[in-house]
Amino acid sequence: MRTDDRTIATISLLLRERAQGQPDAPALLAPGRAPLSFAQLWEESRGLAGCLEALGVSPSTRVAVVVPNGLEAAVAFLGVAACATCAPLNPASQPSEFRFYLGDTRAQYLIVQKGARGPARSVAEEMGVKVVEIELAAADGAARFRLASGPGERGGVASLSGPDDIGLVLYTSGTTARPKMVPLSHANLMASAGNIARHLALSPADRCLNVMPLFHIHGLVGALLASLTGGGSVACTPGFSPGQFFGWLDEFQPTWYTAVPTMHQEVLARAETNGAAVAGSRLRFIRSSSAALAPEVMSGLERAFKVPVVEAFGMTEASHQIASNPLPPGPRKPGSVGIGAGAEVAIMTASGRLLPAGETGEIAIRGRGVTSGYEGNPEANAAAFTDGWFRTGDLGRLDGDGYVFITSRLKEIVNRGGEKVSPREVDEVLLEHASVAQAAAFAVPHPSLGEDLAAAVVLRPGALTDQARLREFLFSRLTAFKVPSQIVFVDAIPTSDTGKVRRTTLHEKLGASLQRPFVAPASEIERSVEAIFRDVLECGSLGIHDNFFGLGGDSLKAAHLIARINAEHGLQLPAVAVFRHPSIAEIAASIERAKTRLSDEEAALSAEIDALSDEEVERLLRESDEPPRR
Repeated sequence: MRTDDRTIATISLLLRERAQGQPDAPALLAPGRAPLSFAQLWEESRGLAGCLEALGVSPSTRVAVVVPNGLEAAVAFLGVAACATCAPLNPASQPSEFRFYLGDTRAQYLIVQKGARGPARSVAEEMGVKVVEIELAAADGAARFRLASGPGERGGVASLSGPDDIGLVLYTSGTTARPKMVPLSHANLMASAGNIARHLALSPADRCLNVMPLFHIHGLVGALLASLTGGGSVACTPGFSPGQFFGWLDEFQPTWYTAVPTMHQEVLARAETNGAAVAGSRLRFIRSSSAALAPEVMSGLERAFKVPVVEAFGMTEASHQIASNPLPPGPRKPGSVGIGAGAEVAIMTASGRLLPAGETGEIAIRGRGVTSGYEGNPEANAAAFTDGWFRTGDLGRLDGDGYVFITSRLKEIVNRGGEKVSPREVDEVLLEHASVAQAAAFAVPHPSLGEDLAAAVVLRPGALTDQARLREFLFSRLTAFKVPSQIVFVDAIPTSDTGKVRRTTLHEKLGASLQRPFVAPASEIERSVEAIFRDVLECGSLGIHDNFFGLGGDSLKAAHLIARINAEHGLQLPAVAVFRHPSIAEIAASIERAKTRLSDEEAALSAEIDALSDEEVERLLRESDEPPRR
C-alpha cells in the first residue's frame, strides 16, 4: 500500500486509520524497547489525550512538552496534538529561554518525564504553569504511557482536534530581536506529511531511522509524521550519535534516514570502518535537509551506501518540506534543492512581481502546508506575505524545469548547521553584561556547518574582560548552539552610511580581527592538545590561540576531541568543554585545573588516612573485606 493523493485531515484520524488498517504492524521502535504496533500507538495516544481532557485540556489549550528525544517524545507529541496544541521545547534551553517560550505560547501545562527536575520545571512552577508528569511502564511486553500526576483514568476523548485546529507551535528566529511563533494547523501538518510521503514513495515496507530532535519540524514532520502517513515505522533514537549510528542501522534495518549535513559528514567519515553494517543495510535512499549539503558529501554517501541521496529544502513556516530532488529515475540537478514538493514555488521581486525562469529574486511559496501567519506579530506578517505568497527570505531562481536554486539568504539568520540563530537575540544577552557597550553577532563561513557564529564587541571605557569570560556569561543564558565560537573586540562596529549595522558584511570587514598572532605550544599539555587538534581536524601545525570552530570544527568533531583528551589525560571533561574553551590554550588551562583538583582531592584523602590510628586503619580494612549483609 503506497500513499495515495488523499490527505488525511488530522493526526488522530491518521493514527486511527492506521490502527484499523494495519493494527499489528510496527509503528514506533526504540533501542531496548518492545515495538509499539499501530493499534497500541492509537491506544496510547488516545489514552494520553483522555487523561489530558480530564485535566480540562481542549483543542485550544497550549501544552508545552519538554521530554528527551525518543519513544516518549514521539508519543507525547502525538497524544498532545490529538486533543490540544503541542509546544515541544528543547530540553537544553536556559531558564530565560523557557521563561520566554512558556509565557509567549501562553502554555497552561508542561509535560515532563516522571521525576525530572530541571530549569523547565522550575520556571513553570515559578510562572504558575501546571506541571504534568508522564511515565513509561512495561505491560505485556509493550510500552504503556500514562500521566503520573493528575487523573489516572484513561478514557475516550470527546474533543479531538479538527483540521483547522492548531496542532503544533514552533519557533523560528528572524531579523527581529525575538524568535517568531509559527502556528501550524492539523491541515498544514498532514498536507506536508502527505507530500513528503508521496514524494519519497513511502509505504508500510519502509522504516525511518530518526536521529533528528523531536522539537524541530524536521524530525516531527519530515521523519515521524511522513513515515506514519506512508504506513511505515519509525525507529526513535535518543538523538544522533556517531558511535551508535551503525549499530542502529544494523539493529533496526531502516530503509531510509533523514539528517542535517553535519550528521551526514560524520556518517560518511565512519562508513569505511563500519563496512559490515553498511554492506548489510537495507537503505533505499538517504535524505538531507535544513542546510546545504556539500556535493562531495552527497557523492561520498552514494558511493558508500550505493543508494541515492535526496536533498530537500524546508522551513518551519511550510510545515517542513518546500522542494526536494526526486528519487531515481527522476533527474537530480547538482546545486539544486529540487522541484516544488510540498508547496508551489515562485520567484518574486521586492515589489511583489513574479519573475520568469532564470531570473533571481526572493523565493516565495504558497500551499496547504504553509502557515497562515506568525502569531501575535502583525509587522512580521505584513513583511512576509504578499498576495497570498509567503516570502521565505532566501534569494534564488527557478530553471526551465522548475528546479529551485538557492543563491543566498536575505534574512540575517545564521544557519549554523541547521540550527537557526537570531543574531539580535545574542546581541541582547551580550548587552546585559556590565562591560559591554555595543555588540553585533554575525555569520562567518564554515566548511562543515555552512555558517558559524561570531560576535563583535565594543567594551565600555575602563572595562576589563576577555573572550572566555564573555562566553561563560553567554552559556549561562543561552542554549549552547547560540553562543558565538569567536568574539572579537573592536573600537567601533562597522556601519553603513545610514548608521545601520550590516551583519552580512561584518565577516568581510572584521575577518582579519578574528585571526590572532601565532604562538607555538610551550607546555607539555599544550603540545598534547595541539596534536589532538591536528589529528581531529586533519590539519597542519597550530598555535595555542587557534580556535577549534574557526578551523572547521563542529559539534560532532568536538565530541571526538574531548573523548581523545579525556582518554589521554585520564579526565572526565564534559563534551561542552570545547564550546566553552575553544582554543588550545584555554583547553590546556582547563586540563591543568582539572588535574590540580584531582591532586588536591588525593592529597586531602591521603591526609585523612595519615590522621587515622593503626587500629582505625585495620578496622576499615576488615570492614572492606567483609561480604555485604543482606
